Amino acid sequence: MKINIWHLSSLLISFLVLIPIITVFTSFFENTSNYYEVLKNTFLMEYIFNSIVLLISVLILTFLIGTGTAYLVSFYKFPGCNFFKWALILSFAVPPYIYAYSLTAFFENYGTAFTILKNLLGDANYNKNIPKFDGMIGAILSVSFSLYAYVYILARASFLYQSQNLIDLGKNLGFSKFSTFYKIILPAARPAIIAGLSLVAMETLAEFGAVDFFSINTLTTGIYNSWIHFDDLAFANRISFFLLLFIFSLFILENLSRRKAKYHLNSRGGFKNKVQNKLFGRKAFLASMFCFLIFFISFLFPLGQMLYWTIKFPQNLFDLKIIELMLNTSYLVILSSLILIIFSLISNYGNRVSRNKILNFLSTLSISGYAIPGVILAIAFITFIAWFDNNIIKFLEFNSIKKVFIGSILGLVIVYFVRFYSLAFNGIKSGYEKINISVDESAYLLGYSKRKTFMNIHVPFLRNSLVFIIILISLEILRELPITLILRPFNFETFATTAYISASEDLLEAAAVPSLFLILIASFLIIVTSKYILKESYE
Repeated sequence: MKINIWHLSSLLISFLVLIPIITVFTSFFENTSNYYEVLKNTFLMEYIFNSIVLLISVLILTFLIGTGTAYLVSFYKFPGCNFFKWALILSFAVPPYIYAYSLTAFFENYGTAFTILKNLLGDANYNKNIPKFDGMIGAILSVSFSLYAYVYILARASFLYQSQNLIDLGKNLGFSKFSTFYKIILPAARPAIIAGLSLVAMETLAEFGAVDFFSINTLTTGIYNSWIHFDDLAFANRISFFLLLFIFSLFILENLSRRKAKYHLNSRGGFKNKVQNKLFGRKAFLASMFCFLIFFISFLFPLGQMLYWTIKFPQNLFDLKIIELMLNTSYLVILSSLILIIFSLISNYGNRVSRNKILNFLSTLSISGYAIPGVILAIAFITFIAWFDNNIIKFLEFNSIKKVFIGSILGLVIVYFVRFYSLAFNGIKSGYEKINISVDESAYLLGYSKRKTFMNIHVPFLRNSLVFIIILISLEILRELPITLILRPFNFETFATTAYISASEDLLEAAAVPSLFLILIASFLIIVTSKYILKESYE
């Protein structure tokens, strides 16, 4: 069978994305330093235990918050309901590490809470009465309130497509509202909720900034420390191998949970549009207060804390090179987004025209990069470049390529590409599923080549999907910390790395300004996404 250029291009892109995954698995059997024996006999079990505790706690909390808020705004009308439908997504604008800075700054000794009590009640020793949210509790709260929107969005989407017949069935069976929710509504939304929790689990296991700030030893910090402090890439890859196996199991679970999910239009026979019940009095007040409390804790609280520090210490605003940070961040976002969009378009079209099962399998496997923590991808990339340089480049007697890929914009963009390829690929794929294959056949009959069909028919049709994907990718790159921290060029900083470096030096007030800008930019992107591109979902 003749392999066309689209098929070959899609194949090469899939292999490129798979390189870090293959590197992690092949590096498992390499010899490690004495650090492996030391860690195995001391802190390894602590890493595993802390990772499990953090994961289980975050899953429980995000399930309660995400499902609870999604249920309220989907099934009931109450004051502020339409506002909370999209406002609850703004927690995405606050990365866990920035939430951790806010939590510490507010509740620490002589922090913001102390200042508020002192101004309201006068001088006294309030520190003993102010709770301290640090350590594991602080990490759990920071990660949970930053990630619950995964569950909220998917659960709400599922609730919106549930028929009123389900609720009527519960009434006919004599179920209370709680019983109807627990026995009928919740099981019907199970695939979507499991998918959201799987994403939360992946992000929790990948989290580095918040757990590092609270000095919690997890598998992710173990990977980072193995490379940075002990210069042991082999052992970093060995830890990555075990973490990757666990993440892949979650990835498979998420795919299995979606396999039997059915998506259909409201016009199908037997579907009855859901009627939102209007709440009055105390119930309406409690529903509004619950949603506002979640919105306040997850978004207004960290935003207000960063704004407070910025106003209180204005010199940090003037000392920060805002224009340079904005240009650096924008440069990475624009360059990475364009590359991701172009290659994802090519890959999707290659799959479409070739209809090759092997290629489809490789494409499906390659999108698992999003499930891999950024620190693992960065380490795997460095490992592969070092191996390629030592074994291939030296054999060919060429100049070393390490400086070209490690500590450079090129290397940073490549790892971004692997990390976020799933977002771009799946987003474009969902758009392609709306283009009937008969459209392509009609174009070929009219004399259009494959390239002309792609450029003149497919790309214009996918325009709205592309805008949506670009915003999602920009949001992810804006928040990404470990990849940028490890692979960025010397003296090249973004808002995320500047905030992290200041916080790691215990200068929380200095971390406030870059954190504030990051939150504001991310909030703008989220509002554009939710209010403009996805506005039909909120009507």
